[in-house]
Amino acid sequence: MRNLFLTAFMLTFLITTNALAHKVIASAWTDGADIEGEVGFSNGIMAEKGTLVEVFNDKDEKIGETVVGEEGLFRFTPTQAIAHKFVANLGAGHVAQYLMAANELPEGIGLKNTEPPKEAVKAQSDIERPIIGEEKLTRMIAKAVRKEVQPLRKEIAAYKEKNNFQSILGGIGYIFGLTGIVFYIMARRKEKSAP
Repeated sequence: MRNLFLTAFMLTFLITTNALAHKVIASAWTDGADIEGEVGFSNGIMAEKGTLVEVFNDKDEKIGETVVGEEGLFRFTPTQAIAHKFVANLGAGHVAQYLMAANELPEGIGLKNTEPPKEAVKAQSDIERPIIGEEKLTRMIAKAVRKEVQPLRKEIAAYKEKNNFQSILGGIGYIFGLTGIVFYIMARRKEKSAP
């Protein structure tokens, strides 16, 4: 009876299949007067183009929606200086959520521009140079940095997922190793006690 139990217990480990689960990731950041974000899985697969992203306030009232574009990115223009919760249903029970606090929103949301536009001062030199405003330069730099950092974020998320899976496999191997040692000791005792 005992051998039957041990055999059934060992077969349970051999027959079961691994569940290759993955986490859902969602993040958002400001881009000028807009909020840009990404939705996908931690293994690097991003949400499909056209996936609906609903936007809620802190009271879970829907205040807008947008859709995912290329590479799992979405863009939303906030109209109120309140917390925004982005929710995307990726199917098969995977729902991505991200809460952006009101203090993370772009400056000046909900305020009307009362300041008259500043006139550009022309440089007095023989060489004509294009004049780029500080705001435009800031946006260009932010866009370039975001473009370079985005693949790094995906790699880090995939690395975390891979490391977690390796830890699980290592733990299972450790358990099998201890079980093997126990069976070896039991076999040695049985061998010594046999006439």
